[in-house]
Amino acid sequence: MTFSIIVVLIGILYIGVLELSKNIIAGWIIGLLAVVAMIAARLILIQKRKYNKKTATLMWVVFILVLLCNLKLTAPPYKLVPAVDNRNPDVTEVISIAQGDLTGVYNKDHSVKVYAGIPYAAAPVGELRFKEPQAPESWDGVRAFDHFGPMAMQTGSSALYDSLSHILGWHDYQIQFGDEYLQKVSEDCLYLNVFSPEDRAEDELLPVIFYIHGGSLTTGNSSYSEYRGEDLAKKGVVFVNFAYRLGVFGYYTADDLKAESPNGTTGNYGLLDQIAALKWVYDNIEAFGGDKSRITIAGESAGSSSVNALCVSPLTEGLFNYAIAESSSILAKVPFHTFRSYEDAVETGAEVRDEFNVASSAELRNIPAEELVKTKTQNSSMTIDGYSIIEQPYLTYEKGKNHEKALLHGFNAKEADAFLLGTKATKENYVELLAEDMEDYAEEMAAVVHADMPQRDQHFIVDALGDAKGALNTAYSAMWFSYSHHVWNRYMVELGLPSYEYYFTKTNNMLSNYHAGELPYAYGNLWRHPGLYDEEDYKLSEIMQTYWTNFAKTGDPNGEGLPKWVMRDENNTKLMNFDVDLDMVEDPNEEIYKVIDRYMDSK
Repeated sequence: MTFSIIVVLIGILYIGVLELSKNIIAGWIIGLLAVVAMIAARLILIQKRKYNKKTATLMWVVFILVLLCNLKLTAPPYKLVPAVDNRNPDVTEVISIAQGDLTGVYNKDHSVKVYAGIPYAAAPVGELRFKEPQAPESWDGVRAFDHFGPMAMQTGSSALYDSLSHILGWHDYQIQFGDEYLQKVSEDCLYLNVFSPEDRAEDELLPVIFYIHGGSLTTGNSSYSEYRGEDLAKKGVVFVNFAYRLGVFGYYTADDLKAESPNGTTGNYGLLDQIAALKWVYDNIEAFGGDKSRITIAGESAGSSSVNALCVSPLTEGLFNYAIAESSSILAKVPFHTFRSYEDAVETGAEVRDEFNVASSAELRNIPAEELVKTKTQNSSMTIDGYSIIEQPYLTYEKGKNHEKALLHGFNAKEADAFLLGTKATKENYVELLAEDMEDYAEEMAAVVHADMPQRDQHFIVDALGDAKGALNTAYSAMWFSYSHHVWNRYMVELGLPSYEYYFTKTNNMLSNYHAGELPYAYGNLWRHPGLYDEEDYKLSEIMQTYWTNFAKTGDPNGEGLPKWVMRDENNTKLMNFDVDLDMVEDPNEEIYKVIDRYMDSK
């Protein structure tokens, strides 16, 4: 009996591993058969009086080998993600764009049409690696766009690790059939997705939200559930998101590439992809019901930094009206992340070539993408290439040459906490940790956010006890994320342009108010996580979606029945607090900003 219990327990654990690893169903069947065979074999051997230590050992060896081989042989295949969740979706009518005729698919209730995986540029492979995006190819006949395109090349964790992170971190893991695959990753990644509402007059053109995903410019994809556009589309906008080159493929920089480029550019290939996608939308969105004269660019984290880059790029003038920026920008005199000097970028490029033992970028094009993506260097920053970005972004704002006519932006209560999980902070090393980014101003920062001060929670109430880790989280949340919005506000006010800033503090059972916690609220995807959000969350999400879409329509988030979101000006420095109750509150980081200002002025 004990033997059978042990084998069954191993079998249950094994099936759990198969589920978390997304192995195909055949693996489950083989695993269950192996458990049954193990128990049956023991009974038969006992009956024949051949069960002994030697045969028992052989049985266990064979059993373990079968399980290990099965785990390998039934590993999940790589596939493209379906455009909608409903199986066998209905196909839309045929529409025509310059590239050819196409169809999309309807979501379950026919309220939204989704056109997924449309190429907006040629595949950046072979000789097109490390080059500006080229015009996309056309096609003959009617082409179906019912699956999202591949993820851009990026390193990733195993399916098992990813599943465990969703259990322990996001708390949103669901056991379901049909997800036994891994999303395809490819250097051929320049595809976009359009979400268009069905309920639209034939001749009506709707505002467009053009969304840029985050991920430190090294990870991310356009099929991620938190920023799909079905729900926003239902509110009367056309929503677009897309993939762009990441990491070494998107931000590798070299002088020889600058010399070969007809535009004298290098280092911003991912940004140029974003601009190419925006131009594609401007040229084609009317076919999907969008108004090219009312485009709002939006993004979160590195996507928000990219939004800021589009606001200063000479290549995007006239392509959009408004900007939505969540949790980042590159407007500090010396941005803390996602931006670097050209000299630093070229130096990192040289390190890439040394790592792969090549003398030129042309030789680097011959390295397989699967190997190049494993580079040990950090290629997670834009630079001044003289083409897509011509100067430090703050200088463009000082000249009043930024493009956005209105701005909706903000940050979350605990932006840096997740990034500092592995950092051990004590009173003894606290100043040293601050000095990694604040240099000689670390002591001054520590005097404002001192290591043993009580730390505020998301509702501006202080905890009874403070600690160095909590203080470090507070300081870095301001340094890495909210300070850049503070600077952005100052420029918008000086230029007399509308600016609406928020502070997301709502707690929940998923990402709470940490970095990216606002995404499923603002883009209407709480429903994808059953049981993790309550009625108050859905109420807040409805309000935020309405703010976002109102802003895309008019440049002002306010509307009937909504709490008044007061525009920033010289007399108003308050933020809209997104919580159970919405109200205008003071920015809790003002004193921290003063220290960062002094640090920036010293540069």
